[in-house]
Amino acid sequence: MDKAVVIVGIGEMGGVFARSLLRTGYPVFPVVRGDSLETAAALVPAPEMVLVAVAEADLEKVLAGMPTRWRDRIALLQNELLPRDWLAHDLEEPTVISVWFEKKKGAEARSIVPSPVFGPHASLLSAALGSIDIPTEILSDPNELLFELVRKNLYILTANLCGLKTGGTVEALWRDHEPFARAVGSDILDLQEWLTGKTLDRERLTRAMLTAFEGDPDHLCMGRSAPARLDRAIALANKAGLEVPRLRELVRETASG
Repeated sequence: MDKAVVIVGIGEMGGVFARSLLRTGYPVFPVVRGDSLETAAALVPAPEMVLVAVAEADLEKVLAGMPTRWRDRIALLQNELLPRDWLAHDLEEPTVISVWFEKKKGAEARSIVPSPVFGPHASLLSAALGSIDIPTEILSDPNELLFELVRKNLYILTANLCGLKTGGTVEALWRDHEPFARAVGSDILDLQEWLTGKTLDRERLTRAMLTAFEGDPDHLCMGRSAPARLDRAIALANKAGLEVPRLRELVRETASG
C-alpha cells in the first residue's frame, strides 16, 4: 500500500483525519487499540505518513513501540504536546499539528481558529483538512510551532482548571473572573517554561488564548479530564520545585468543595 497513510487510533479525531485523507486520494490503513504496530508495519512498510491519533495518556507507549521503518514519517496531534515528548524518543522532526477543531459524536467537526501545522507533511495535512473545510496555517519556523503548542496548552489548562471552580463558558470566565484566570494562567506558564526550557512571551500567549476564547465563546470550561489535568500539573510542579500558588489553592478549594 504505497502512499497509504497509517492512522494509529481511530477515535473521533482520527476519524476526521481519515475522512479528509480519503477525500484527497490517500488510502488509509487503521491501527486500533490492541493491534501490533510491528505487524502493521510489515503490511505497510513504506507509508506516506503515520498519524498518531491516540489520546495523550497513550502517546508515550505508542511512541516507545514505534517501528523503526516508520519513525521518519510520524505526525502528532495530541493536546498537552511539547517537543520534549517526541525528543524523548529520538524523533527529530515529526510533523505536528495543533488541533483547533472539535469533533463530538454525531456532529460535524467545528473549527475554533485555524490549526497550525509544521513539519515534512504539513502540506499534506493542510490539503486534506482543507478538503473538508477545516482551515489550517502552515508554519515555517519551529519557534512558532513551540509558541502554538504552548498557546494550546495555556488555553486547555486555563479553561479546564478554572472551570473546576467557576464552571461556565470561556467567555464568562474572562468577563467575570479575569484576575483568577490570569493567576491560573501565570502558574501554567511557569510550568510551560520549565517543560520547554524557554522564556515565553506571556502577553502574546495570553492574547492568542483570548483569540481562541473569542472563536468559541460558548465553549464550556470544565471537561471530564479537568481533575486529572490538575493532578498532573501539581505533580509536574512538585518535580520542578515550582510554587504555582494558585493551582495549589485550587487543589485545596476543590478538595473541600
